[in-house]
Amino acid sequence: MEELNIQNIIQHLRKFAKDRDWDQFHTPKNLSMALAVEASELLEQFQWLTEEQSLRLKDPAYDVDKRQAISEEIADVLLYTFRMADILNIDLAAVTRDKLKKNAEKYPINKSRGLATKYNQLK
Repeated sequence: MEELNIQNIIQHLRKFAKDRDWDQFHTPKNLSMALAVEASELLEQFQWLTEEQSLRLKDPAYDVDKRQAISEEIADVLLYTFRMADILNIDLAAVTRDKLKKNAEKYPINKSRGLATKYNQLK
């Protein structure tokens, strides 16, 4: 497969869906539901882990099978996100850049450093 970037991934997903006649199913509603299901499957990988066990998963040598399952669920979430953005004509690079800027404004370092407080409750 060629070097991947957002546009290549989107093109690949378009072709994948077209080749299988799946465009009929890839409505924004259906894709948002599929995305939620995949996010839940990612969450399920952590369901019964302790905080310590979840942190150990950062080590590539720790529980290789679990890390593989998590990796696949993350990929599924990304792929549905790319497909949904394409169907809705959303420029992922642009909206990501804009959202990063908004988050930096909502969570200034001097008010949010070391805190897990929502932006509207920062002092």
